Amino acid sequence: METLQKIALVFVIIGALNWGLVGLFEFDLVASIFGSATNIVSKIVYILIAICGIINIGILFKHIED
Repeated sequence: METLQKIALVFVIIGALNWGLVGLFEFDLVASIFGSATNIVSKIVYILIAICGIINIGILFKHIED
């Protein structure tokens, strides 16, 4: 599970950087790479990043398990 969380964390960081670009410069990197934000590939990337965020919720509670 640790490997899955690390991979998911990379996706979450990419998503966070994308949101930073949107907030600072109104530039959506995912949409610019894969087409518009309504493109199916862009939507899949956004959904994957959301799933990765959910996977990493466990990191918040890891200290409780130890």
